[in-house]
Amino acid sequence: MPVPACPQRPALSPEPGCAMEDPPSTRTEAWAEGLHNANNNASPGGWLGACGGHPLAAFGGPRAKPSYLDRVVQEIVESERTYARDLRSIVEGYLGKIIDMEEPVLRPEQVSALFGNIEDIYELSSTLLQNLESCANDPVAVAVCFVTRSQEFAIYTQYCNNYPSSVAALTECMRSKVQARFLRECQEQLRHALPLGAYLLKPVQRILKYHLLLQEIARHFEHKAGDDYELVLEAINTMTCVAWYINDMKRKHEHAIRQQEIQSLLLGWKGPDLTSYGELVLEGTFRAQRVRHNRALFLFDKALLITKRRGDHYVYKSHIPCSSLMLIESTRDSLCFSLAHYKHGKQQHSLQAKSVEEKRVWTHHIKRLILENHHATIPQKVKLVGWAPQ
Repeated sequence: MPVPACPQRPALSPEPGCAMEDPPSTRTEAWAEGLHNANNNASPGGWLGACGGHPLAAFGGPRAKPSYLDRVVQEIVESERTYARDLRSIVEGYLGKIIDMEEPVLRPEQVSALFGNIEDIYELSSTLLQNLESCANDPVAVAVCFVTRSQEFAIYTQYCNNYPSSVAALTECMRSKVQARFLRECQEQLRHALPLGAYLLKPVQRILKYHLLLQEIARHFEHKAGDDYELVLEAINTMTCVAWYINDMKRKHEHAIRQQEIQSLLLGWKGPDLTSYGELVLEGTFRAQRVRHNRALFLFDKALLITKRRGDHYVYKSHIPCSSLMLIESTRDSLCFSLAHYKHGKQQHSLQAKSVEEKRVWTHHIKRLILENHHATIPQKVKLVGWAPQ
């Protein structure tokens, strides 16, 4: 699956479950401390190398102290080496043993869910490591490695989308005494301080860190102009887009799963499959006027679904296509707003949000979807200005 071009460099805030921090390690903390304490303004002595302007020790003289930039490049290579080693331990120390067993302790579907495409991830990391090790600590050559392999990182989308299934499969395995004992024995043989779950999380963490490591190269690049610097920026843009795309695919995948769940829990619904209404944008519970129970709302790209909660299920009450949706914001209560079909304006659903921020988010997306689904051509100025409260 090719990663689409990214016209701008969006700021990333990785979602919960997809951007967790690595387990603390003394090596990482020591490296970070070294970076912060480095004298970034010092000019190391010695000759300048022809490749990337690296300092070289004068012939017969003491070796130049690595610069901050050198340490950043070394950390990229070293952390990739550690990452590839961890992936290898999963592929050989867990998956390989399961495959080689005459009577595997895990069912085929459990193995598929647990490991996903970890073998493909390992192969890519091993190849990338070979490329990085041949860069001779040149930051520009490191940047080129990521640019030339940008399309290959799309395999992380499959892994990240499967990760919730991996967690569920591991939880199921740990409930089985036989399977749990087998996984613990594998951990002991590998001499891993952390269980399998911590290692299965590493690809999710790693793919969202590449662009951050490359940003460190750009931040401390000596000459912030010219072709070399442009290559570094291209690498940052490439890996930022990869991370953004994976985050976006993960979000859409999670929403699609939630959409199927809502469909299975919906009582009294006689309309089409909810997927025909596009992606799930928002869901929430609101107090409703003139009714005893709260209303659970689901806002899709093309329709608003209004339901009432009954235990674990949702009872269908009404739905309004976004092309026919009318929003009335209250001027007397900062938490209230009303929704109605424009042909049935008197049949309003008057709702109260829990906070001003919740109301702002909902009214913002409702306005956007009303404009996007309106059949008539709407002037761009109107779209930019939005709708004023009534």
